[in-house]
Amino acid sequence: MFGSKLELKTEAQIRTMRRAGLVTRAALAAARAASVPGATTAEVDAAAAAVIAEAGARSNFKGYHGFPAVACISVNEEIVHGIPGARVLEAGDLVSIDCGAIVDGYHGDSAFTLCVGGWEHASAADRRLSDITEESMWAGIAAFARAKRVGEIGAAIEEFALAEAPDLGLLEDYTGHGIGTQMHMEPEVLNYRARNLGPKIRPGLCLAIEPMLVAGDIASRTLDDDWTVVTVDGARAAHWEHTVARHERGIWVLTAEDGGAERLATYGVTPVPLED
Repeated sequence: MFGSKLELKTEAQIRTMRRAGLVTRAALAAARAASVPGATTAEVDAAAAAVIAEAGARSNFKGYHGFPAVACISVNEEIVHGIPGARVLEAGDLVSIDCGAIVDGYHGDSAFTLCVGGWEHASAADRRLSDITEESMWAGIAAFARAKRVGEIGAAIEEFALAEAPDLGLLEDYTGHGIGTQMHMEPEVLNYRARNLGPKIRPGLCLAIEPMLVAGDIASRTLDDDWTVVTVDGARAAHWEHTVARHERGIWVLTAEDGGAERLATYGVTPVPLED
């Protein structure tokens, strides 16, 4: 995927992506609130769908290569692309929810991991898995603020994950991506260090940065539904993602309410919103 022309956005287009990012964030907040013991994953999906519809936006997941829902809801050993349905959530389930929205032709995409019933119902191992995955995402986002090439993001993600939790598995088969007028665009954003550092980063580049970690071996397989990816050894998984823009004056996390300010402060990075 490296070497092809990248879609660079104007500041006005990034502001539109911010609107899509905030709809995505609101949909995920509704999905989080609906993820209670006894709820089905279909009900969680419906909560996200209602928010997207009410905002006058469109889902970028539903219908994508035939995907039947607005959110990917992956439970426990499911890594990514879980299809919502009749599965009933139980306290202590580790659930990753991935969702996106389109506003005026521009896309938002974000994901997070939660424990059903609250983190007090989670094992220490599950909490650690989610926390390390989330922080590795923020390490990658912070790298994007200063990086000269896209591959530096993956190097930062891997460096953090290996330093903090060498026992966890960092998925290599699923990556981040460019985003804008399409949900998945060039460049590919690896979650690990590679010899090829990829394309140069220029103002206007927008990326979805999304590491996935597992509590065991990184080997995975796709179920018969042709979507749901699970760990072969049954180990649990976590997935975190934000859509981030790099512009002339800095970066802006488009799917975070505060633009990423609180979490990026640890890295000495101050996001810069683009005001109307």
